[in-house]
Amino acid sequence: MPSLKDLKNRISSVKSTQKITKAMQMVAAAKLKRAQDAATAARPYAERMAAVLANLSASAGAGGPKLLAGTGSDQTHLVVVMTAERGLAGGFNTYTAKLAKQTITALQGEGKTVKVLTVGKKGREQLKRDFADLFIGHVDLSSVKSDDFSEPAIALGKNLTSRFEDGEFDVATLIYSQFKNVLSQVPTAQQLIPAAAPADAETIDLGNAIYRYEPSEDAILEALLPRYINTQILSALLEGSAGFFASQMTAMDNATRNAGEMIDSLELQYNRARQAQITKELIEIISGAEAL
Repeated sequence: MPSLKDLKNRISSVKSTQKITKAMQMVAAAKLKRAQDAATAARPYAERMAAVLANLSASAGAGGPKLLAGTGSDQTHLVVVMTAERGLAGGFNTYTAKLAKQTITALQGEGKTVKVLTVGKKGREQLKRDFADLFIGHVDLSSVKSDDFSEPAIALGKNLTSRFEDGEFDVATLIYSQFKNVLSQVPTAQQLIPAAAPADAETIDLGNAIYRYEPSEDAILEALLPRYINTQILSALLEGSAGFFASQMTAMDNATRNAGEMIDSLELQYNRARQAQITKELIEIISGAEAL
């Protein structure tokens, strides 16, 4: 049985941990509001871009720019895995990495050549054990503010576009965590290149009007597609940031509650042990007095 000193030290240690988890919960809650507002604000723009792309691609018909039409093959796949730079967020990073592993394994089972590009430290750590030989790049976001992903999104978009133009892959799939609400973040796989509007994207109602594009649909798509890819990457980064802080807030709240329960249990043990020690000392005093 632990001594009174050991129990007192453990209680003090758990109380210190509880203060840290409570502080982390409050910080995550403050950052979540900003990240959630940024993710929510980006959604209408991303959805409208998808709608414009759906209309233009339907109007352009078969063929079109390479970023839209693809290479004509799907043998080489690039899987872009987007996770957080930090942990202590429950299963947030683990679930995204799990979906990435399933995607990579499924593609390899179909005989495809798979390459992996990671965004965020935690995803890289979880995937390198099984797929380190597939890595072709990594994006470090440790110095980026939680609501300022414009530059990293543009840089990553240019990187992917350049690799595609150089023939390094045929299909690029983005895996990230989509923010639903504070308690729900859904790991999502989205085809990024060749660009394809989501199946649920709302097309723009032209009212049966006939439009003539200047200079042409293909020329507009050439200019629009890189911007569309950058927009989808930015939206995914913002969604992931909001999801991370929501998961961290929930995880730290649970940790704070668990620490409180542990403190109550330890204090009960401490009081019982102290009472037993006092009782033992009283018995010894009484026994000594009777002996005299």
